Amino acid sequence: MKLPKTKKKYCKYCKKHTEHKISVVKGKERGGLKHGSIQRAKKRGLGTGFGNKGKWGSKPALSKFKMTGAKISKKTNLKFTCSKCKKSTLQKKGFRAKKTLFE
Repeated sequence: MKLPKTKKKYCKYCKKHTEHKISVVKGKERGGLKHGSIQRAKKRGLGTGFGNKGKWGSKPALSKFKMTGAKISKKTNLKFTCSKCKKSTLQKKGFRAKKTLFE
């Protein structure tokens, strides 16, 4: 989708409408050593042992849960940087687009 390089938008820091530069935020992958990741891995284990592990228990046959119709586009993650105060805000809602081009 074609987008303008700049856009007049309300800046919550300046408290007025100013020119904003639009850029795409690169997504970062969650670190493998984060607290949640380690905890999740420990809880999951190998799905073996005593007791009911519920969600983390024995794994189902893969053929039953193959994902069909995977999405071919990603949601945009835009950052708007104010030209006056240089502060930036992220967009509220992303829209699906295969490609984002700035003109």
